[in-house]
Amino acid sequence: MNHIALLLENQPGALSRVIGLFSQRGYNIDSLSVAPTQDETLSRLTMTIGEEGADINQILKQLYKLVDVVMVQNLSEVDSLAMELALIKLKKSKFDVQKILQDISLENEILDEKEDFTIFKVLGDTKVIEELLAILKKEEFLEVTRSGTLGVTRGSESLATNDQTKISYD
Repeated sequence: MNHIALLLENQPGALSRVIGLFSQRGYNIDSLSVAPTQDETLSRLTMTIGEEGADINQILKQLYKLVDVVMVQNLSEVDSLAMELALIKLKKSKFDVQKILQDISLENEILDEKEDFTIFKVLGDTKVIEELLAILKKEEFLEVTRSGTLGVTRGSESLATNDQTKISYD
């Protein structure tokens, strides 16, 4: 799996053009997270895709060509930190859920219990969350919602713009 981060113009249709690029070429996006940045003219998009090798390089080249895309970075090729948040509801008591979670190497917290239905959150690496969900399949699994992967580079390297690349909307 590859994690890609983009800075794109915070304009109507910008996200749909990025998504369209993937659908036109038959690629699937496994997760997607978009939010405004400290620069109100830009949004940061982080996505997870399953493509590898030459396919990922082709995707990056095509993303660079989109008018709305300001910067692209393959977080899988640099020193980066990526994690995901999942909210999970089980038909178990709080006590039973605590027993399940004690051996899990994810940050977790029980958020709510009502009528022996427990909602808890886990935060961590996508692969470990996938492993937890596989374990939980044998439980009375009611709901799961996931944030999609978020990622950021470590150290001084960042996905940021300088004054020459900023776009002004006056």
